[in-house]
Amino acid sequence: MEDASNIGPESDGKRFRAARIFSVPDDVKFLDTLELTRLSEAFSAWTERASRPDVGVSRNRVRLIYLMLRHTGARLGGVLALNDRADINLDSLSVTLGGGEGEGREVQIPAELGESLAAVFDDPAYASLRGSLFHLDQGHVRRKFYERAEECGFTKELVNPSTIRRSRAVELLRHDVPLPVVQRILGHSTADLTAAFLHLPEEQRRKVERQVLTRETRRTSARNAFFGRVAQVQKGDIQSLVVVESLGGHAVSSIITNESLKNLGINEGSFVTAEIKAPWVVLETCDEMPRATANNRFLGEVELIRIGELTSEVIVTLSDSTRLCALITTQSARELNVAEGQTVWAMFNAFAVVLHVE
Repeated sequence: MEDASNIGPESDGKRFRAARIFSVPDDVKFLDTLELTRLSEAFSAWTERASRPDVGVSRNRVRLIYLMLRHTGARLGGVLALNDRADINLDSLSVTLGGGEGEGREVQIPAELGESLAAVFDDPAYASLRGSLFHLDQGHVRRKFYERAEECGFTKELVNPSTIRRSRAVELLRHDVPLPVVQRILGHSTADLTAAFLHLPEEQRRKVERQVLTRETRRTSARNAFFGRVAQVQKGDIQSLVVVESLGGHAVSSIITNESLKNLGINEGSFVTAEIKAPWVVLETCDEMPRATANNRFLGEVELIRIGELTSEVIVTLSDSTRLCALITTQSARELNVAEGQTVWAMFNAFAVVLHVE
């Protein structure tokens, strides 16, 4: 890993961007964004499978510990020591880590985690646990982590709490979060890391953290947008086929020019957002996968229909909660006879998919 601890906010007259100098050696173990999301989904499914309410409470506590590790990059001991009454502020969406050892450091958390915590704080089933919600045995937590790892096909070492901490650091650096911000989030304290952090005012650090969390939330909630990893690049003489594996496991095909491929710096393993304009989304109501020239065909459920005088808007929700908006003529909507709750196929051509690299 390249040592950038002595590089300030600017280098060689250019704005400093961590991802441009950050690389991960082949022997360093970490989970990427898609793998971390798969692990989050495994914890959620495990919690929902609980046979009794008390078992559900126990499993949800482990799930929240994982989510706290995943989003703060904290050490397991630091998370298990949290006092959920004193150390978590849902108004500012922040958690104070290491408060028992001194002043502590404040790290912001995403709104989704804040909502999960708020639901727990309001649930009478957790009333007796308030203040000690995260106080579980380390061995028990690790065993449950390893069980979820096996479900996802990961090795134990990939779901070790220290690996999750490292994974968060890699994720933030790849998203161009300035190195001083990452150092502060993870609580690094060596002299050179502290000196590097002094280049970034506290208020600016908070702003950058919030921008990152907002961007991550937007990726998973935006309509007609699939955020994921480039699984395949097939280069032709003029254009290239790019296949994106989304967070929800969907394969989205896009055809872009070779010039755009080069300018965007897209390679296999790159993280991109694939977007489709609503007028390019076509709907079909047949049961079997339709025979069509559209490369991208996804089965979903009609969530909402807005009928207009000339055009109508149809919102289709896919299996992973991705929402696709189709803008069709009102005549077509009537001919299709679509209704809310109905299963439909949402389709679009690879030429209609635009790729964005943040």
